[in-house]
Amino acid sequence: MLKEGRPGLTVEQKIDMWRRWKAGQSIAEICEALKRNSSPIWVQLANRGGIAPSGRRREVVLKMNEREEISRGLSAGESLRSIARGLGRAPSTVSREVARHGGRSNYRANHAEYEASLSALRPKPCLLALNAKLRRAVASKLALQWSPEQISGWLKMQYSDDQSMQISHETIYKSLFIQARGVLKKELLKQLRSGRRFRYARRRASEEPRGKIPGTVSIRERPAEVEDRAIPGHWEGDLLCGTRSSQIITLVERHSRYTTLIKVADHKTENVVAALKRHVRTLPKSLRRSITWDHGKEMSNHADFSMDTDVKVYFCDPSSPWQRGTNENTNGLLRQYFPKRSDLSGYTQSQLDKIALRLNQRPRKTLGFQTPADKLWAGVAPTN
Repeated sequence: MLKEGRPGLTVEQKIDMWRRWKAGQSIAEICEALKRNSSPIWVQLANRGGIAPSGRRREVVLKMNEREEISRGLSAGESLRSIARGLGRAPSTVSREVARHGGRSNYRANHAEYEASLSALRPKPCLLALNAKLRRAVASKLALQWSPEQISGWLKMQYSDDQSMQISHETIYKSLFIQARGVLKKELLKQLRSGRRFRYARRRASEEPRGKIPGTVSIRERPAEVEDRAIPGHWEGDLLCGTRSSQIITLVERHSRYTTLIKVADHKTENVVAALKRHVRTLPKSLRRSITWDHGKEMSNHADFSMDTDVKVYFCDPSSPWQRGTNENTNGLLRQYFPKRSDLSGYTQSQLDKIALRLNQRPRKTLGFQTPADKLWAGVAPTN
C-alpha cells in the first residue's frame, strides 16, 4: 500500500477531494481548489483506486429499545407503517430492519441487535477472499479480457440457483482497484480494456468536424427496421485510426453487436470502398441491408459501393458521432487492443479476425448477456 506523504490531507480536505472527484473534476482542478500539490491527493486516489469510500450513516441505526418496540408491534399485528410512525422512523427503515432479521414471524429484538453489532464490525472481509471458487471464476474471465460487468452477468446466468457464486461488477472493480484488499493479482488490472489502475473522472468525447460528401442519404431516412434493431443485416461503420496514416475498418451489426475488422491500406476512398465491397460480398444475403457511416471522406464513393453491393449507405449529421453509438462504443472497446498513437499497419487480417472473435464471444449486458456471435447466427439461421 502507498503511504501518505507529509503533511497529508485533513479530514475536511479528504471529504472535499472525494466530492470533487465524484463530480468529475481532474486532479489538477482539485489541487487548485484545495491549494495543495498533487502528491497527497494522488496517494488518496491510488490507495482506493479512484473509488470514493462509502459514507457511514449511523443516524439510521436502530437502538435496542426501538427494536423492542418493533418486536412488540409485530406481535400485536401492527403494520410496519404504523410501527414506523410510532418510532418516528421512515417506513423503509423499519421494513429493511424486519426483512434483514427474520421477517414478521421470526423477528426478535435481542437477535436483531446481536446481528446488527456483528454487521457493524470493520473492516468486513471481501467476498472474493471468502470464496475461492468464485475468485477463480472471476480471475479466469478477467484473464480472457471480459469486463467486470460481463463477468457479473455471466455468473448470474451460469449460477442462477447459487447465490454464493454471484457478485456485482462493483465488487470486482473494488477488488482490483483498492490495494488494501489484495485479493486479485495486480496483473489482472492489465486485462481491463481501459488499462487504468484506478477510476478517472469522466471526460467529454471530442467531436471531429468532417467535410461534406455529395449525394448522401441522411440517417433520418433509415427505415424503422434499422432503428428498432429487429432485423439483422444493418451495420454501422467507421475507420479506427492510428499513427502513420494507418487505419482499420470497423463494422458493427446493430441487431447483435457483432464486430468485423477489415484491414485497409489507407483512408483513400477507393481503397476503403474496395475493401468493404470484398467483405460484404462474403456475407449471406440476409446480412446485406445497410451501412450507417459518419461524414468521413473515405466514403466519398458510397454511390459506387451501393451500386455494386445493393447495400444502402446512410450518413450521420456532421459532428454527430453519437448517432452511430453502437460503432462508437465498439471502437472504445477496441482501444484495449489498438491503443491511441499506435501504428495499425502491421496487423494482418488473421490477427484482426482473432481480435474480433474475442469481442464476439464476450457476453453483452445489452443482449441479456448473450454473445454477439450467438445473437447474430440465431437471427440469421431461420432465414437461410
